[in-house]
Amino acid sequence: MDVERFLEEHGLTENPFGAEEARHDPVFEKIAAGEGMSHPELVKVLGSPDRPHTSVVFGEKGSGKTALRLLMAQRITRFSNEHPDRRTLLVAYDDFNPVLDTMAHNKARHGSRRSRDPDRLLASFRLEDHQDAILSLAVTKVVSGVLGVDAHAPEAMVTSGDMNEKLRGLPKPARVDLAVLAALYDSPRGGSGSVERWGQLLKKLRLGFSMPYWLLQGTVIVLTSLALALFLAVAPATSDWFKLPIPSGWLAPSAVGVAVLALVSCLALISTRMKVWRLARRIQKECLATDRTRPQLRRMLADIPAKEREGQPWPRPGGDSTQARYEMTTKLIKFIGAFGYNSMVVLIDRVDEPTLVAGRPERMRRLIWPMFDSKFLQQDRIGLKLLLPLELRYLMHKEDAAFFQEARLDKQSLVDRLAWSGATLYDLCSARLRACNRDKDSPITLADLFEEDVTRAALIEALGQMQQPRDAFKMIYAVILAHCNNVPADDGAYRIPKLTLESVRREQAMRINELQRGLSPA
Repeated sequence: MDVERFLEEHGLTENPFGAEEARHDPVFEKIAAGEGMSHPELVKVLGSPDRPHTSVVFGEKGSGKTALRLLMAQRITRFSNEHPDRRTLLVAYDDFNPVLDTMAHNKARHGSRRSRDPDRLLASFRLEDHQDAILSLAVTKVVSGVLGVDAHAPEAMVTSGDMNEKLRGLPKPARVDLAVLAALYDSPRGGSGSVERWGQLLKKLRLGFSMPYWLLQGTVIVLTSLALALFLAVAPATSDWFKLPIPSGWLAPSAVGVAVLALVSCLALISTRMKVWRLARRIQKECLATDRTRPQLRRMLADIPAKEREGQPWPRPGGDSTQARYEMTTKLIKFIGAFGYNSMVVLIDRVDEPTLVAGRPERMRRLIWPMFDSKFLQQDRIGLKLLLPLELRYLMHKEDAAFFQEARLDKQSLVDRLAWSGATLYDLCSARLRACNRDKDSPITLADLFEEDVTRAALIEALGQMQQPRDAFKMIYAVILAHCNNVPADDGAYRIPKLTLESVRREQAMRINELQRGLSPA
């Protein structure tokens, strides 16, 4: 029997149990679109979208961490749409490859050998680098929302039609803060015209220094010098024409004075430029996880007058470098508050997938452990949702008391293991069947696929042995496939017998046991 014919006989338009990754699962999208089935811990992990808190979740591969992340994103987006005055800025920090590649490139530029060794590179990863990466994602969304850029930033901050009016109502310090944040962290996908985008932002913010300040200063100096030189050149003729008395010996001292004035002005211009260059060099040396180049920094910083640059918490080597990032984050949260965004949620997932990590627990630990800082995890109006592989849980329990004192996991809504009961998995499988059911008015459950001697309790027990959704789906699909292989098409037997279920259950339970012991791949 063909599997498609089996599914059609039960009124199913597609295979409910074929996908193994939530990001590419159309059935999951259908369930997530409504108030569909989810893990019981979702309420605890998500909390209130407009008053977010930090959560730490450990789960095995296939336990539904990515599905949990997608559900949280969907519910936060829905809440923000329904409450425009209490929106939450959603930041997905789930692709570490660009960050690690940028960091390796910057370290290689500075001649560091750590850029060539993944273990040494990950060992040098700091909390500041995570802060910069998150700020880059968040600031890019905000700037894209302000500019109304949809083509290059489909996930830009949602803004209302009165954007220009709200920008006009902002005080100048708030607009300068966004310009400073953009100079450091705005990084649109593909690096699309950062200089042009910077000019558009300055114009949108009405800051009035879209012409580089150093260029304006240099132009004034040159024009003044030329005017004085021209006057000195024509002064004798002018005195004869207008019969003006000019003291003898006046021209030589005046020429010297003009030369000195021009020299002092040039030295002042060079000093200003050197300050900008030094600041750009120090920032670029400190922010290794961002892809802002030194020439770009020099251009953008030079566009900001010296009085506006003073007092900004620029990230520079030395001192408490994390504090500069905290201040930058506070400026960002304060700015987006004017557009109805009261908070920000950062979803952290797929930490085992980067190329340099390659699924190795020790490398994951080096990447993630810097974030286990109580001050970082408990920032006001910011919720961090860390969805971590179970291997990190084992490593965490080997840490000393100082680690737990620093992380304060007792305050982080910890889910020690994302576990699924057989009953929950049964409900999840039934929800997927209903999502694929052609006749929405005719309810269907997982038990409807089996013979009458296969009780719901037997199905729940079999699913309980699978422990997590991915393995549960694999088992149900394997049962369907085994039944179709054993039954001729003209037999008309479209319900699965108990013997087939038991046979496949034993095979799948053995596979999971070998997987947990490291004897077989997933």
